[in-house]
Amino acid sequence: MITSYASTDQAHDAEVAIAGARAGAEVVRSMYGRRLARIDKGAGDFATAADVAAEEAILDVLRTARPGDAVLGEEGGRQGAPGGERQWLVDPLCGTLNYAVGTMLVAVNVALRDGAAAVADPFGGEVFFTDGKTARVRQDGAADAPLTPTPATRLVDVNLDPPFPSAPAFRAVDLLAHPEFAARFRPRVVSTTLALAWVAAGRRAAYVTDGGDLSGSVHFAAGIALCRAAGCVVTGIDGAPLDGAGRGLVAAADAETHALLMEMISGRR
Repeated sequence: MITSYASTDQAHDAEVAIAGARAGAEVVRSMYGRRLARIDKGAGDFATAADVAAEEAILDVLRTARPGDAVLGEEGGRQGAPGGERQWLVDPLCGTLNYAVGTMLVAVNVALRDGAAAVADPFGGEVFFTDGKTARVRQDGAADAPLTPTPATRLVDVNLDPPFPSAPAFRAVDLLAHPEFAARFRPRVVSTTLALAWVAAGRRAAYVTDGGDLSGSVHFAAGIALCRAAGCVVTGIDGAPLDGAGRGLVAAADAETHALLMEMISGRR
């Protein structure tokens, strides 16, 4: 359990985010493989008992370290200090569909709005994090290493999960069929925040998803913060900044990759 910090500077906020993400990841690992109760959310979506337990573990860390802050959790909604100027965004198990069927491609996300953030890979043992300025990865027994995006892999993760709010103007599946996409990139579908962390780490060239304003989303806030701090190019699928005007998300390792994807997306719109 993390102790309360008197300071709320960026370095300490990053350590709080890391501690919260690790606490959630420990729960996710410990409950993996069990037959878990499901909580129906409608439209085919659901949470499991692991989602709920992981979020509570994260909240325990935040309550201790940052008792004056507000929290928006994927499962519990708004909690904490009602008048808090600072808000934490928590997605305790990003990739519930994967997790429920025994697939280990999941993530635990903890992000301070417009500040520090951490994405934990429960099964890979890595925590990708940012203090809002720099982005690094931490693994037990090794020194923190900087995240360095590169398009060298040519692998692009495309989120194919419904709904498709921009259809028929844009559908992710159309991007995969674009001849230039097949010539320049290779598609991958992970559909968890790991995909964004991997863009920041140079393991993916880009990530594309449709949707509304994702900048304040518990699902995407931590991954977006990582990519921005690592120096990736991050916009909506319409090229607009992620400030409420942009829709969806294109996070690319460099400007050339981003421009290529935008040309393909615009050609399909």
